[in-house]
Amino acid sequence: MVDTLHLHDEAFPLDQDGFLLDPARWSPELAHQIARTLVGIELEEAHWPVLELLRELYFNYDLAPANRQLVKVVRERLGEDKGSSIYLMTLFGGSPAKDAARIAGLPKPPHCL
Repeated sequence: MVDTLHLHDEAFPLDQDGFLLDPARWSPELAHQIARTLVGIELEEAHWPVLELLRELYFNYDLAPANRQLVKVVRERLGEDKGSSIYLMTLFGGSPAKDAARIAGLPKPPHCL
């Protein structure tokens, strides 16, 4: 796993699992870099409501939801059509909570392997 991500001339330290050490340094541009480099996806418009919701939950409630919790909160906030594991897996891959948190610049959610 990479221990530092570079964007322009800045270095962004990562923990041993590839999560940004300082969530306050996150930016949408860095999210694109994380998605490409660490997760292997290209961000599209559909990703952003989930990423913004995750950052809101983390900074307002100190919550980094695991998969089941993420599905529930996405369903409540973004609607039934987006609140399913299948939808989130199509966006973020096999571990949506972990990969979405990584892209959102947040710590690894508890209980995610």
